[in-house]
Amino acid sequence: MPYDQYETVIGLEVHVQLSSKSKAFCGDSTVFGSDPNTQVSPISLGHPGTLPFVNEEQIMYAVKLGTALGCEINTHSSFDRKNYFYADLPKGYQITQDRSPICIGGNLQVKLGDNYKSFRIHHIHMEEDAGKSIHETGSPYSLIDLNRAGVPLLEIVTEPDMRSAEEVDAFMTGMRRLVRWLGVSDGNMEQGSMRCDVNVSVRLKGATEYGTRCEIKNVNSMRYAKRAIAYEVKRQIDLLEQGIAIEQQTLNFDPDSGQTTPIRDKEDAHDYRYFPEPDLPPVKLTNEYIRAVKDQMGKLPWELYQDFTEHLDLSDYDASLLTEDVRVAKYFLGLQHLSQQTKSAANLIINKIIPYCKDQNLEIFDFPVSSENLVKFIDLIRTGKVSSAIAYQRIFPALIENPDIEPLSLAEKMNLIQSSDHSFLEDLIEEVMASNPDKVKAYKNGKKGLLGFFMGELMKKSKGKADPKLANKLIRDKLEGK
Repeated sequence: MPYDQYETVIGLEVHVQLSSKSKAFCGDSTVFGSDPNTQVSPISLGHPGTLPFVNEEQIMYAVKLGTALGCEINTHSSFDRKNYFYADLPKGYQITQDRSPICIGGNLQVKLGDNYKSFRIHHIHMEEDAGKSIHETGSPYSLIDLNRAGVPLLEIVTEPDMRSAEEVDAFMTGMRRLVRWLGVSDGNMEQGSMRCDVNVSVRLKGATEYGTRCEIKNVNSMRYAKRAIAYEVKRQIDLLEQGIAIEQQTLNFDPDSGQTTPIRDKEDAHDYRYFPEPDLPPVKLTNEYIRAVKDQMGKLPWELYQDFTEHLDLSDYDASLLTEDVRVAKYFLGLQHLSQQTKSAANLIINKIIPYCKDQNLEIFDFPVSSENLVKFIDLIRTGKVSSAIAYQRIFPALIENPDIEPLSLAEKMNLIQSSDHSFLEDLIEEVMASNPDKVKAYKNGKKGLLGFFMGELMKKSKGKADPKLANKLIRDKLEGK
């Protein structure tokens, strides 16, 4: 099959569950993991006579995300009813935004290998989530948990700009980083805090018309998304090569079989009968409000990345890792400001502090050693009192166990202060050379690479206390008869 003659076209509808403490249109709690059907009320259950009210936090989060993505913020947006009947939608309709969404346009730029690509946003709208249907294997019944019903969502609708599963992965990874950075959502796909519907079509390369799209619903894992897209692209190309037209369908992906299967065809699609929500007034925003939200946001990850690479001379790798999480970025900025040792602070955070916090399931600001003691730890290495290897391998673990003790005191107590005593080092060098006459002869006959061997032996004898720079010079001088 000539698969390489076709181009894949993908657009996304990304659902982001917000971090607000209460639901979109009532005061029910949104805490994840509570017992089923314990976070409900007459409003979220759709009892007759109940009235919704707007969650101001949802509006603020929408403005935040829209501003970060360069959207036009609609100062006069409104809500609509999307009508359909299903067991996990107690009211029989969903409150959403159809005619007048809160954010219009915008884009997200993501890194793909060594290059960047910008993906356009069509719009972002506010809505509420449905409940959760639970289909247990072997049970004749489906169970309903309505704790999620009414949880506030932002739906980000992209233009059909993606051309591969890898680009979808990059977009979703970038969007997850952004919503976490802004504090809008925890972006946890495994818990359903972030999921997407994937619209897939194919067309011959060079064609300008889009093919017939099929929508894969509720993908909550990038691993599943890649498999679903790969299967669906192959399915559509196979049909076109057989002369069979693609039918517009809504699909489900089964991770066990690795296949997509139809939920409904275009002819069976819901007539949602959108109409203006009569119980909620329009959302009117002032330019002053939008500016105030923007002012509270601080720098965005790509702005800090630019600062780190251009002004602090960090590598692309270091800057990327330090801007993955806003808390890590802030922690680094605080440590760098105190120490004025940019690269050393970055190395310490990336190589030691982040792995320790992940292993112990700690937030970075809960790391047990104070920033002041970390600066003193960096200074131990900078001033040559302790070698970098010894500091990282022995003093750092001891510092975690004794966070209130100054690093210098620990180094002295552990007898790890580097020695710059010429006589002491020269005596050790003599011992090393006397123990390895064949290596001395080989060095003098031109095998200069053996210098590393002698350095290693000296460091062993000194138990890591030899000043490397001084030791290197003394060994070289001794071997060359200076």
